[in-house]
Amino acid sequence: MGYHIPWGRFFLFLHVLCLLLSNLHQTSHGCSVEERTALMEIRSFLVRANVTAPRSWGRGGDCCSWERVNCSGSGRTRRVSHLYLSKLYDGWSFWSFNTTVFSAFSELQFLDLSSNYPCSLMSDGLVGLNLTKLQYLNLSGNWLEESILAPLGELVSLQVLDLHFNGMRGALPVAVFQNLTNMRELNLSDNKFNGSLPKTLLELPHLKILDLSENSLVGGIPISSSSDEEPASLEVLNLSNNHMSGALPTEQAFRYLRNIRELHLSSNQFSGNLSAFLFSLPHIERLDLSGNLFEGPIPISPSSNLSLSLKSLRFSENNLSGKLSLFWLRNLTKLEEIDLSGNTKLAVHVNIPGWVPPFQLKQLAISGCDVDRDMIEEPHFLRTQLHLEELDLSNNNLSGSMPNWLFTKEATLVNLNLGNNSLTGSLLPTGHPQTALQAMTISNNRITGQLPVGFGSMFPSLSTLDFYNNNFYGQIPMSLCHINRMRLLDLSNNNFSGELPPCVFTDFPDLWIFSISNNQLGGLVFGGMNNLSVGFALHLGNNRFEGALPRLLSGSLVIMSLYDNRLSGELDPSFWNLSRLGVLNLSGNRITGNIHPKICNLTSIEILDLSDNNFNGPIPRCSSTSLSSLNLSGNSLSGDISHGIFSTPNLMKLDMRYNKLTGNLSWLDHLDNITVLSLGWNEFEGQVTPNLCKLCPRIIDLSHNKLSGSLSPCIGTIFCDHKTVEVTGLFFLIKLIVESYILVKDTRGFTFGTKGNQYTYDGFYFSDLMSGIDLSGNMLSGEIPRELGNLSHIKSLNLSNNFFSGQIPVSFANMSEIESLDLSHNELTGSIPLQLTKLWTLEVFSVAYNNLSGCIPNSGQFGSFTTDSYQGNSNLHDMSQGDGCSSSHGSGAGGMPPEGNDVIADDPVLYAVSAASFVLAFWATVASMVCHPSGRHVILKSAKMVSWCCR
Repeated sequence: MGYHIPWGRFFLFLHVLCLLLSNLHQTSHGCSVEERTALMEIRSFLVRANVTAPRSWGRGGDCCSWERVNCSGSGRTRRVSHLYLSKLYDGWSFWSFNTTVFSAFSELQFLDLSSNYPCSLMSDGLVGLNLTKLQYLNLSGNWLEESILAPLGELVSLQVLDLHFNGMRGALPVAVFQNLTNMRELNLSDNKFNGSLPKTLLELPHLKILDLSENSLVGGIPISSSSDEEPASLEVLNLSNNHMSGALPTEQAFRYLRNIRELHLSSNQFSGNLSAFLFSLPHIERLDLSGNLFEGPIPISPSSNLSLSLKSLRFSENNLSGKLSLFWLRNLTKLEEIDLSGNTKLAVHVNIPGWVPPFQLKQLAISGCDVDRDMIEEPHFLRTQLHLEELDLSNNNLSGSMPNWLFTKEATLVNLNLGNNSLTGSLLPTGHPQTALQAMTISNNRITGQLPVGFGSMFPSLSTLDFYNNNFYGQIPMSLCHINRMRLLDLSNNNFSGELPPCVFTDFPDLWIFSISNNQLGGLVFGGMNNLSVGFALHLGNNRFEGALPRLLSGSLVIMSLYDNRLSGELDPSFWNLSRLGVLNLSGNRITGNIHPKICNLTSIEILDLSDNNFNGPIPRCSSTSLSSLNLSGNSLSGDISHGIFSTPNLMKLDMRYNKLTGNLSWLDHLDNITVLSLGWNEFEGQVTPNLCKLCPRIIDLSHNKLSGSLSPCIGTIFCDHKTVEVTGLFFLIKLIVESYILVKDTRGFTFGTKGNQYTYDGFYFSDLMSGIDLSGNMLSGEIPRELGNLSHIKSLNLSNNFFSGQIPVSFANMSEIESLDLSHNELTGSIPLQLTKLWTLEVFSVAYNNLSGCIPNSGQFGSFTTDSYQGNSNLHDMSQGDGCSSSHGSGAGGMPPEGNDVIADDPVLYAVSAASFVLAFWATVASMVCHPSGRHVILKSAKMVSWCCR
């Protein structure tokens, strides 16, 4: 029997043997053991920071096959040459990363460690790494200290160094960069470097790109005017968004930068006139001088020798003047961008009939210039530009109809801004979807008509739609919901009517701001929807929405404004899932019932306005560290709040006017940060607590209550200086942006009575514009404290309709900013201090219906006040009418009038009794009173009083 060979098993054995030999070959020719160990150590850093490491790391022996790793070389000499470690870490807590691990990569040429914030890369870990072949290093987007810069000077082979967005401070380290003679690209933008720009940076022999934008550098550009220096290699210089100033270097000095292609100097404080040589630099392509203090004309004329390489001209937001015709740019065949916006004195001539420019612009921005008013009505130039991506003609008072001709089949527009002009007409349907258009702003015009039914199909890619303040009417088309990239939608201040499609509240996954206030829209609030997709702000104010707010309401809203609608029912937020809600404005509706205690569960609320509704009952006791503004005015709230109503240490504005609240004011001392305190038209009683003096409000309205007793002198120290809040960190920046947005959009504001009228001050910071005290309509008594004169910055003081007695304090002359002073309807005596004539800002003054005597001042502002300011004071005399009142009479510093004056009245009986001793004074007085109309009025009035008394 012959021997049988198992060929199947034999071939299987050979296959396995080949695989083993193959793996052995790869292991012996892969990265070194040291490099693999170093990468595994990096992996352990990530694991300890609870971050998922790259999945392939640790699988197989050859780390050259791992993701984020590239190797160079062949055979047995393959070594790691490129490490792509950007965005390895995606956590929030600080994690430590020891950079000494990179000493294992002796052949490393490329290292990207960007965007690993918050990462702590220790500077001593870079010392002695001996990465002599490293050419590219990116450490941007980390939170690195400037101490890390010193070891970088040892990396002598570096050609590209990116350190932008790190927050480094101090002067630029000249010594570090002097060693990096091979540097070609240096990016230090988005830091906090200060001091002047070192000239040595410009002298690096191979440096072509230098980006120092978004820092705090000062001074000028350090170029000497020596003619024997070799020109710098620099091609791109970006110094935008610093604090640099002065005039630009001279033409001779600029020869040192003759190789420059891009010069970005925007958002600094450079000044002077523009020089013509800037436009003739031999290689210049992009010239950005926007946001500076340049003035005078742009030195371009029909005969200018402009560099034919020019692609971009940006001179916006300067003080340029004169004239510029686009026809003078006729030789610039490569021109792509023109931005001249914000130069109100610059006349830009655009429309040249019959001229076809040799260039095709991608951007044209001439907002707020003196342009051809008919450039839309007769678009000679615009029709020649077939590749426009951005067109900004806003703020020009342009006439004509809505330019529907822009929306052609071939249109490439991405951003269109025609806001703040005088355009009319309608937005017409187009058969060509504008798929490239992302932002469309036509706010503040007079465009009318209905939105086309197929609006969503016409503009399917919009992310910004701003039609604010036009004359659109009709219903909002359902097709609007088909634009699923929408982020900002503003249709407010129009005449839209009907019901909103419910989908606008739920079908925009990326919608950040939705504003449709000040229209005539109605229907159920939110279209009956509960889960709102709007991510930041929802403005539905001043419409006709009705119904009760849903009990089950969820979303990620920060601002919800529904003021001046027809909402009814009770407010029950028990099951609201709105954890980010910071602003809730429900004022001016018909909401009834008690304020539900679950309102306290809105823990992120900063501004709460429930004013002008029909709420009743007590105010719930809440504790909130975030609440800064609370308006409950114009309801029927009641209850004794002597012991406080809430714990809100950061409350700045409190308005509870026009309710039925009772109790005393002892609870006010807990409002440490209050700036506006409006408690008028309630039933508070007791004294004006001295605890109020511990606070620093700018507005105090305690009018029309039942307060009694005397006024504490410490009220004169109440307007202390407010601390300046330093905005630091991302959170506070976001807070500032939110409050600035509210300032623009929340139109109800706070109300304060002054100058005899009620004024509404719009915005969140109106108290910076007004300061005042209103204690009118109470039962306060005693003398007015002279310490009130220390309120030098007060603008309005109203003490009327009380029982104050004594004299008007002379110290009131120290109220140097006072505009309205009302002391009427009290029991004041003495004269009006002449020192008050120094109050040049005083516009409204009243001491009517007191017991004042002496002379009425007639100099300064007092020369403009009518007799209404003084009526009801029978012993006051007009100095200008020659009625026996002299400039010295009663002109003491608020002292009592001469003895006896307080008993001589305009009564004929009393005049007769005094005739024997006062004959001359009598006839002079009678003559004055008979000849003067007001005197005759007093005589008749006195006669009637005598007749009444004798009945």
